[in-house]
Amino acid sequence: MKKNKIIFIPLLAIAIGFLSSCTKMAEDKSNIHVYVAPPPSGGDIPTSTPLSGSIKGVMLAGKTYTLGGDINVPVGDTLLIQEGVTINATNSAGIIVHGVLVSLGTEAHPNVFTVPGVTKNYTPNLPLADDSAHIGLWRGIMCDTSCPMLVLKWTHIDFAGAAYGDVDGPAVEEKPGTSFNVLFQNPNGYFIMEDSWVYGGTDDCMRISNGKVAILRNTFEKPGGSGGDCVNMKGGTVGTVAYNFFIGTAYNGQKASNKGQGVGSPQTDIVMYNSTFVNGGVQIVAGARAGGINFEQGAEGAFFNNAFINCRVGYRVVNNPVADTANLTYGNNYQWADSLVIANQFFTYGGVCTKPQPTDLPNPASYLPTNFPYQNPPANAYDGTSAVQKLNPMFVNYPLPTGRPLFSVTAVGSYDFHLQPNSPLIGKGNMNVKPLIVVPIDPVYGATEITPPGADIGCYQINGTGNQH
Repeated sequence: MKKNKIIFIPLLAIAIGFLSSCTKMAEDKSNIHVYVAPPPSGGDIPTSTPLSGSIKGVMLAGKTYTLGGDINVPVGDTLLIQEGVTINATNSAGIIVHGVLVSLGTEAHPNVFTVPGVTKNYTPNLPLADDSAHIGLWRGIMCDTSCPMLVLKWTHIDFAGAAYGDVDGPAVEEKPGTSFNVLFQNPNGYFIMEDSWVYGGTDDCMRISNGKVAILRNTFEKPGGSGGDCVNMKGGTVGTVAYNFFIGTAYNGQKASNKGQGVGSPQTDIVMYNSTFVNGGVQIVAGARAGGINFEQGAEGAFFNNAFINCRVGYRVVNNPVADTANLTYGNNYQWADSLVIANQFFTYGGVCTKPQPTDLPNPASYLPTNFPYQNPPANAYDGTSAVQKLNPMFVNYPLPTGRPLFSVTAVGSYDFHLQPNSPLIGKGNMNVKPLIVVPIDPVYGATEITPPGADIGCYQINGTGNQH
C-alpha cells in the first residue's frame, strides 16, 4: 500500500472563516484540521410548535421535535442535537444544511429522524411497492456546497428518500427528482458518520460528491429502491470507510469513483476495511454492477478484510472507465455462496480487472482455472461449483445456507451476525492496513475515534471491537 494512507501531523485548529478560505486541496489532504464551530446561537429550540424555515441553536436532550416543513441551517450557524432527541418529519419535509449540523446521539440514547405513525416491516421477500422503507416519506439531510461539517453519531435515519422537488433541489444544486437520504458535497468539508443506522430509501442512500469522510461502524438496512448505491463516493472524496454492516442493498454497498472531480479537488482516495455485506445487489444484473464494493474511474485506495454473503456479484475493480489500479490494493476478502449462481459471480465479467488474491477466502486458486483472465474475463469464465457453501462464517444467528429465496432478507430483524468463537473468519484479517485520517478527532466536532483494522474478517470482531450494533 502507499505510505501516505495514514498521516501523523499535529492537529491545527482553524476558525470557520479559515475553513472556507483558499487553502489548497493538495495541502488540505495532507493535514488534519480541528474544526472549531461557533457556539450554537439562537438558544434552546422550543418543541411547542412544528418547525420550518431557518433554524439554529440546540435541540434539547430527550425532547421530540416536529418538522412541519423544510428547515435550513444558514451559513455560519450551527444546529446541535443533544442525545435522545426524536425528530418527526411531516409533509415530506427535509433538512437543508448550509452551515453545520451535529447530531450527538449516544449508545444509551440515540437520536432518531423518522416519520410518525410509520413502522418497519421485516417480512422476507416483501415487494418494494408494499414496503414502507421504499416509499420515500421525507427528504432527508441535504448539505449544500457551503456546509463545512456534518456529524452524525448514534443516529437513526429512517424512511427518507422523497424527491427534493423544485425548491430544495436547486437550493442544493441538485435536480428536483434527486432523492438521496444524505447528500454531502463540500470538498473542504468534513462528513463524519459513526455508530448510526439508515433504514430504507429510494435511490443512493448517501451521495458524497466531495469531502473528507470518516464513515465508521454503521448499519444500513434496505438501502435504495429499484436502484441506488449505498455509500456512493464521487470525485474529490477522501477518507476511511470501515466496520459498516450492509443488508439488502439495491446496488453497491460502498462505491468509489473519481467521476466529477472538481478543479482543485483531490483524487478520490478511499481506504475500506472490515465491513460485512449480506444479500447485496438485490436489483443489479450480473456484468453491470457490484453488490458489495466497487472501485472505478480513477479512484485509488484500498479494501481489505471484508465479508460478502450471498451478494449477487462479488467486489469489482472496473477497467472501463478504469480505476487507479496502480494505487489500489486489496486482499483478505471473504465470499460465501449458497448456490452456484452466486459463486459464479465471485469474479464477475463485464469491463472489470479484479485480480484474485491468495489471501482471499475461499482461496480463488481452489475454483478458478489456471491463468484466469482477470483483466477482462468473459461471461462463464469458470465453474464455481467447488466454492459453493465453503467456509461457513458461523454467525451467531443467521443460518447458512439460508433455506430461503436469494435476497429475500433485506433487514437485520432478530438475526445476529456476530461471529461464533470457531468461525473461520477469525484471525484472517490484515491488520497492517493504514486508515486515511483526514477528519478531526473530537467528541463533538469530529470522529470519536478511527477504529484500526481488525484481526477478524467482517465488521464484528470477536474481541468486541468494530461495529457496536
